[in-house]
Amino acid sequence: MLNSKKYYLSIGSNIGNKLKNIQSAIDLIHSRLANLISISSIYETSPIGFEGEEFFNICACFNSEKNPHFVMSELLEIEQIIGRIRLKESKYTSRIIDIDILLIDDMLIDTKDLIVPHPEISNRRFVIEPLVEIGPNLINPLSRILFRELLDNLSEKQMVKKKEIVLKNPSSKSPILNYNYVAVEGNIGSGKTSLSNQISNDFDSKLILERFLDNPFLASFYKNPKEYAFKLEMSFLADRYQQTKEDLSQLNIFEKIIIADYDIHKSLIFSKVNLSIDEFNLYRKLFYSLHSNITKPDLIIYLNQTIDNLKKNIKKRGRDYEMSIDGNYLKKINESYFDFFKSRPDLNVKFIDVSEMDFVNNRLDYLSLLNCLD
Repeated sequence: MLNSKKYYLSIGSNIGNKLKNIQSAIDLIHSRLANLISISSIYETSPIGFEGEEFFNICACFNSEKNPHFVMSELLEIEQIIGRIRLKESKYTSRIIDIDILLIDDMLIDTKDLIVPHPEISNRRFVIEPLVEIGPNLINPLSRILFRELLDNLSEKQMVKKKEIVLKNPSSKSPILNYNYVAVEGNIGSGKTSLSNQISNDFDSKLILERFLDNPFLASFYKNPKEYAFKLEMSFLADRYQQTKEDLSQLNIFEKIIIADYDIHKSLIFSKVNLSIDEFNLYRKLFYSLHSNITKPDLIIYLNQTIDNLKKNIKKRGRDYEMSIDGNYLKKINESYFDFFKSRPDLNVKFIDVSEMDFVNNRLDYLSLLNCLD
């Protein structure tokens, strides 16, 4: 998961319907920021430093590539949506919802708006108990002491009672969890890698990314396709075969889904466009001799984009060797994909039109895309 960080939160409430308040916070974090990977049990505790009703407290965690200050601003906005007003609060008071960032991996942050680790994290049993529940091996990045060891040293006077109430994790019903191995496919610039990264972040899953930047023939191919096409496709085939075989060798023992930003059939789809008939026939024989040992995806997500969108995305990512790609070539690749999938009813392919979606910057579009898998 590229540039992703694991955020640990504390969420509490002691006003009104406390269970509903915390569930609303979970739902809003899911719809605005990320899937929650883990949610602790609810722990009931008395207020510290003021008189008030008992608190319900939990800890939860998620992965995100977002900047910590952006995440903090989103969490503050979620508090406001639920009904909290911070402006005139004293330090200790009852609150409808309280969301704090406890940890962000091993990061140390000390700014006016955000301090990580949370300055009170090691002193609060109602924080450490649920935190240890979801992260038993977590270490305080400042003291380098396990939180479960810090828990043993806390005063028993901080009474914490574990409740037999279960919160709902919205991501637990995502259709993508019905699959063990998912490949994301599509034309050049369709957003395969971006979507694969997002899914991997959200579900804390194994990620397989194509190593196209390591290919020594790719840049030369776009300058001189006829001379380098066969070398390029053979190089891709060998690398994809090796990578897929290695990364899927333990597929059956993985508890979480595996996400890849390509399926090895991509080799056949591109080679049919790039190679001569004789070269392709030879290439196809070699492909199927290797492919017999490769595990097929349980699901292939095909991202369908317009040619104009593909060209915009290619230009936006700014790889020099791709600037010469024209619309006709992209159209041929599209046709090759559709022809291939029509000929292979044994493959489970879900076509999703993403031409009107911005699943990278709009989380609701991203969630809508995942719901299309149902």
